Amino acid sequence: MDHSQSGILADVPMQARYLTFSIASESGLQTALYKLADFADGEQAVVGIGRPVTDSLGITVPGLTGFPVIEGAQVEIPSTQAALWCWLRSNDRGDLVHTGRKLIELLADAFTCDSIVDGFRYDIGRDLTGYEDGTENPTDDAAVKAALVSDAGVGLDGSSFVAVQQWVHDLDDFLTRPQEEQDDIIGRRKSDNEELADAPETAHVKRTAQEDFEPEAFVLRRSMPWADSSHEGLVFVAFGKNFDAFNALLKRMVGADDGIVDAMFSFTTPVNGSFYWCPPMRNGKLDLSALEL
Repeated sequence: MDHSQSGILADVPMQARYLTFSIASESGLQTALYKLADFADGEQAVVGIGRPVTDSLGITVPGLTGFPVIEGAQVEIPSTQAALWCWLRSNDRGDLVHTGRKLIELLADAFTCDSIVDGFRYDIGRDLTGYEDGTENPTDDAAVKAALVSDAGVGLDGSSFVAVQQWVHDLDDFLTRPQEEQDDIIGRRKSDNEELADAPETAHVKRTAQEDFEPEAFVLRRSMPWADSSHEGLVFVAFGKNFDAFNALLKRMVGADDGIVDAMFSFTTPVNGSFYWCPPMRNGKLDLSALEL
């Protein structure tokens, strides 16, 4: 039986709201987590728990770490580990506003909401550059295998690990470049999404070809564009059965393997980065037994 939060395997929604929290009071932590377990349905509200929470509880979730600082990185990748992450999913932005307000109020005795980012689906699932996002995503059983923990026991099976980064694009720069240069940066043609056979070594597709790693580095991407009054970009979200695949991909992108930096960094910049553990579901609510709750 699949005990995962169903929003993980589902396609991205039309609208999303991402909320991140820090711990305001350890004394109210357990009570707030009980409330969160009842609140989150795993479909319209996907929840990730960070190391600050498990450290405060004195609990270890196997495989959960903080966001890494990569030795040998040729570009800066911020590590801004938060305590709690919630991905609210809906087709109606108004619903997200009200659900987010309710969540913040529910957790107020123990958590402070530090950031709110609104995401949206663009066309068929494109990044704001116009390129399709997640073309190489695994599907069906392969998606389950890549994204979900299995054979680890009750309280862990069906859970997932997620890497979350907010990237800020310089679209004024990227979209004024010649189309051929844009395609070389991504490694695909924007017109038909076909991979370029002669793409440069710096092309994003070449740097992150998941099947080229040993072992293969497949993650399940559920990224969405975001925009506010002054900036825009991508909320990168990648679920995995552990963090190994994401770490391998990021290490390759920043040139820590061979000194070659992914051409994506020529127009976009990550401004934060966190790792979370997404608990499984049981009896219609989050199963927090791995936290001894």
